[in-house]
Amino acid sequence: MAVARRLQLCAVAPTAKHSASVLFLHGSGDTGQGLRAWVRDVMTPDLAFPHIRVLYPTAPERPYTPMRGALSNVWFDRLKISQDCPEHLNSIDSMAQSLGSIIQDEVDAGVPKHRIVIGGFSMGGAMALHLACRFHPDIAGVFALSSFLNKDSVAFQAVEERQRSCLPVPDLLQCHGSSDELVLFQWGEETSALLQNAGMRSTFQCFPGLHHQICGPEMELVRGWILSRLPPSGS
Repeated sequence: MAVARRLQLCAVAPTAKHSASVLFLHGSGDTGQGLRAWVRDVMTPDLAFPHIRVLYPTAPERPYTPMRGALSNVWFDRLKISQDCPEHLNSIDSMAQSLGSIIQDEVDAGVPKHRIVIGGFSMGGAMALHLACRFHPDIAGVFALSSFLNKDSVAFQAVEERQRSCLPVPDLLQCHGSSDELVLFQWGEETSALLQNAGMRSTFQCFPGLHHQICGPEMELVRGWILSRLPPSGS
């Protein structure tokens, strides 16, 4: 078995006792530091909590086929940015192992899996869905912003299999801008519908006029949703 690659990581520490964690994955070509800076630009205060540690890992550089093989910080490779192509499972599963090491570090620090939320923007949201549906279905929840899964994604099959076995899957919050020109709104909407049909409880929120970006109201929605899944211990 390949050794999981250790990823660069920046974090926003809780201001009080650490009892929960959020893993927030950036989009293609970005970094964890870049996503954190973007979040701070669109919301006041920062996405920070008294009891929750927010982790922003950076994807390693790899040749990226949609950029004609140029190196880019991406969670996985794909043939093209489209619903209608096969998933590159080798790169997805390899990265799931590396991200799983971060999740295990949080567990080793005393945070149980049911006190962890995973989410991401764009490609990061797709990676988060694979992690939640296939590898870590015992987490507290998953969010995906401006994201989509391929129509034949194995993530749908994983949810269906857990549903047939009466096993739980985490709740999903999905947000998408109606004017997204890179990841079409329809792709996000269809992903949400397919996950719901497979048995996942999914909330899909449209942001009219929003392009392929995050915005303040969207992040405030995410903040409230995170707190509903990860309330302070003892509340």
